[in-house]
Amino acid sequence: MAAQLSLARPTRSRLVRLDRKVRDADLRIRYRVVLKVAEGVSCRAAARALGCAFSTAARIVARFRRHGEASLIDGRSDNGNRRVDADVRAGIATILEERPPAFEFTRPTWTLELIVKVIEQALHVTLSIGHLWKVLHRMRVRWGRPRPVVACRWQAARRERRIAQLQRLAETPRPDEAVFYANEVDVHLNPKIGPDWMLPGTQRVVVTPGNNEKRYLAGAYDPIHQRLIYVAVDRNASWLFLNLLRALLDAYRGVRVIHLILDNFIIHKSRVARAWLREHGVRLRLHFPSPYCPNENRIERLWQDLHANVTRNHLCRTMAELVRAVHHYLATRFDLAEVVAHAA
Repeated sequence: MAAQLSLARPTRSRLVRLDRKVRDADLRIRYRVVLKVAEGVSCRAAARALGCAFSTAARIVARFRRHGEASLIDGRSDNGNRRVDADVRAGIATILEERPPAFEFTRPTWTLELIVKVIEQALHVTLSIGHLWKVLHRMRVRWGRPRPVVACRWQAARRERRIAQLQRLAETPRPDEAVFYANEVDVHLNPKIGPDWMLPGTQRVVVTPGNNEKRYLAGAYDPIHQRLIYVAVDRNASWLFLNLLRALLDAYRGVRVIHLILDNFIIHKSRVARAWLREHGVRLRLHFPSPYCPNENRIERLWQDLHANVTRNHLCRTMAELVRAVHHYLATRFDLAEVVAHAA
């Protein structure tokens, strides 16, 4: 089909400029079809050059002859507001902050089908499951595992006061004092199984030794100086904690007071630990946060990273090999000169 379009110079310049700026691929094709046909190229040749169907190019040109530049805009823009706008996305976020029982469903966890039903009931918007999945993806909603926690028995005001007090202590220690976050972590020869990327139709295999062995680390982390002191033994008992205290006293001989922020685990308060502290712990101060608040102990994040980088899905066949991997990771994570490791 011969070209029969004639574009005024301002119109041609405007279409060229819009073609360079537009992000909509369909709109860009319409601009280019019109520009090529106006240059004397046939619709068939324009379609071949741009990778679209001849019928599409012919329809674009026919509409442009009848309606001019207005024909290049997607006609669906007159259909009204999009169904999923900012208000609907905010409503979906509010729905997902709750659980299905809040909307009179017995199931405790969400499914796409259930979310579609609640959106239709609460927001009066009908979405397909495929459309909802795209919306959730754009909202960066993720499918993940909940984190189990135990509720703190303290009143909120008391808990917040205690947390603020310990934060001030950790952030502004006196020149002759040191503040550490302390806690223990278990290292199992049987790997912790965690998610991993796998090819379609395959499942990664993690070989386990069968008979499990355990090692226990007790660590003290100084967030200001980024220093870690830890001990590694084969039993999680009071003397594991006491070995850590000995390591701290030995490494910080010139410090007047050593503060430790730690949880309420029994080995931190046992009769053996209290007796040892009465005799040797003149320079030690133990600070216990409110119960069941592990997020307030900053060493917990370090132990999570240790599991993610070493113990989860690990390939070590012996405990000695796994312990060497743990030591290597901690020495790499911190400056080697700043790691003080003691093994019983």
